[in-house]
Amino acid sequence: MNNSIDKPEDYCGIVGVFGSPEASIWTYLGLYSLQHRGQESSGIASSDGEKIHKHLGMGLVSDVFDQNVLEELPGHIAIGHNRYSTTGSSNEQNIGPIVVNHKLGTIGVAHNGNLVNSHSLRGKLEDRGSIFQTTTDSEVILHLVAKSWRNSIEEKISEAVQQIEGAFSLVFITKDKLIAVRDQHGFRPLAIGKKKDSFIFASETCAFDLIEAEYIRDVKPGEMLIVDKKGMKSRQVIEKTTPKHCVFEFVYFSRPDSQIFGEYVDKTRRKLGKNLAEEKPSEADIVISVPDSSNTAALGYSARSEAKYEIGLIRNHYIGRTFIHPKQKIRDMNVLIKYNTVGGVLNDRRVVMVDDSIVRGTTIKGLVKRIRKAGAKEVHIRVTSPPIKYPCYYGMDFPTKEELIANGRSVSEIAKYLGVNSLEYLSLEMMLNAMPKDNGQNYCTACFDGNYPVSIKECLTKEKEQKD
Repeated sequence: MNNSIDKPEDYCGIVGVFGSPEASIWTYLGLYSLQHRGQESSGIASSDGEKIHKHLGMGLVSDVFDQNVLEELPGHIAIGHNRYSTTGSSNEQNIGPIVVNHKLGTIGVAHNGNLVNSHSLRGKLEDRGSIFQTTTDSEVILHLVAKSWRNSIEEKISEAVQQIEGAFSLVFITKDKLIAVRDQHGFRPLAIGKKKDSFIFASETCAFDLIEAEYIRDVKPGEMLIVDKKGMKSRQVIEKTTPKHCVFEFVYFSRPDSQIFGEYVDKTRRKLGKNLAEEKPSEADIVISVPDSSNTAALGYSARSEAKYEIGLIRNHYIGRTFIHPKQKIRDMNVLIKYNTVGGVLNDRRVVMVDDSIVRGTTIKGLVKRIRKAGAKEVHIRVTSPPIKYPCYYGMDFPTKEELIANGRSVSEIAKYLGVNSLEYLSLEMMLNAMPKDNGQNYCTACFDGNYPVSIKECLTKEKEQKD
């Protein structure tokens, strides 16, 4: 994880389209909407009924694709993948979708999530003669599909996903089918959309808006959906269990205009802000957000406090991948590049800064310095989630446990490090209270409390081996 990034990163965003002659264009538009879920690389695979075509590249969606490239991706079926590198190193071989040939024909897959048993599965497959070209979980899944003795591609995929553990939302492409599968806990989101006779799958519903598709429902945990010329059929391929949706999708990852796990993100974030104001109030003149992910939470906080919401920080959205730092050493350069203060708003004010999470604390520490330099009398931080004390193994990229600022430090110690007048986090109970459905019972909170719903023993063993 890049030290300049002080937020958790999501693994990937995925899209699948069936039944449109513009399948690759729709997939491109969907990936463009999901750019926030992965900015390292992007790829699309399409099928014209006879052959699977693909185009992959490093960079943003708009860098990788243009009109000429999309015209070379014909067909009525397509899948796409935006990647953020965590499992598997950062290189072109690991760009998704991964496409391979096997005895039933060509198959490709795009994966959002993280397998907790990929290391042992990879070892077993290599013992059976498999040769891997990448270091991704996606290739492990495809090898399991290829090794299956089942007769149909649906049965092969079904057998493969019953062997993998952890978080996975998958879309597969064959020459005539689109197949979507979600893990039994439903860790990562996967929504279904429809436009006339076409079906669309995406990590978030905002991907449907550019193509004016209608959100139908989510793929159910443990469900496989097979789409072909006969329509869409559903099979429960993994035994149902208690859902454990990633709570961070609401807290930080997803776009506020998306529906996640059946609810609008904006609505939930506003409630997080309201709960924070009620549980951890602060005497202040204004409330500001750390743009953009905490904007709506800050509005919610302001609605339940006497402090007025103001825009005190401006974010630069146009930072390229190859930004050249000035030769002279400027302290907190990464903060300066990304944010600037609005002096007229902050000067001589008591400021409450609402943020969604604190990982290392480096960015927010730099922001506090900037806000004080702009003339703020007091700076108070309120966070819409509890302290992050444990790494995630289900599809978020946190730094190591030792790098997490809340690991082994009290809230007062963190406040002193950040240089603020006060620091308060939303409690786990009140965070879950803001979640839709079952008052938060169906959500994974492992990064806050260390209660991992799926065993991470293999991940811990691998980490220990790497350290040794």
